[in-house]
Amino acid sequence: MTTSALAHLPESGDPELLYLLFHGVGASADAMVPLARRLVQEYPQAAVLCLNAPDPFDAVPGGGAGHQWFSVRGVDERNRPGRVAAALPAFVATVRALQGRFGMAWERTALAGFSQGAIMALEAVQAEPLLAGRVLAFAGRHASAPAHAPLDTTVHLLHGLADPVIPAAAAVDSAQTLVELGADVTADVLPGIGHELHPALIDKAIEQLRTFLPKKVWRQALSEAPVLPRSASSSELDD
Repeated sequence: MTTSALAHLPESGDPELLYLLFHGVGASADAMVPLARRLVQEYPQAAVLCLNAPDPFDAVPGGGAGHQWFSVRGVDERNRPGRVAAALPAFVATVRALQGRFGMAWERTALAGFSQGAIMALEAVQAEPLLAGRVLAFAGRHASAPAHAPLDTTVHLLHGLADPVIPAAAAVDSAQTLVELGADVTADVLPGIGHELHPALIDKAIEQLRTFLPKKVWRQALSEAPVLPRSASSSELDD
């Protein structure tokens, strides 16, 4: 079972947003603290939780103190989708349980992951409708090419151009596919950054959260806009 190792709650009042942060393979919730601190700074009324993956890291003898969302022993392009799919039910159940705990709607929930945590977040919104309003995927990828756009979910892909573990091309490919499927997506690939939760990527993520307007908001605004009667001008009639 996924555990919440680090958490921030508003000093007063109920949370208005829920950010769930998922670390990379072999790491722990502590690895997501830099992102958590920025989110708390920007959104003091948010509940921000850094979660530990449920399984001990098994790619090295003893595993150390790290955790994993799925095993990477012998992982390749052929077997990765199956491993992710097997891990998704527990992952989704954790998100739903935390939404229930805080009384938080899915639209006000954001999933943020690094590397393997990003893979899980990306695939979770593909597999589970209306799970989260936003996904922040740092140095991640889809386990397999998306077959549909996640409904009313905005996906922010953030990657380092010098990433030797998951090449930036994976983020570009995902972005292109999602755009073709009609999804809300942004993709930022920054030079000189490797496989890391770099401060510049965090800055870019905050910028996208602050400035990107999802299609759903446009639809709602248009549906609520009053229709004002007007008469055509003589120039319009002549045309």
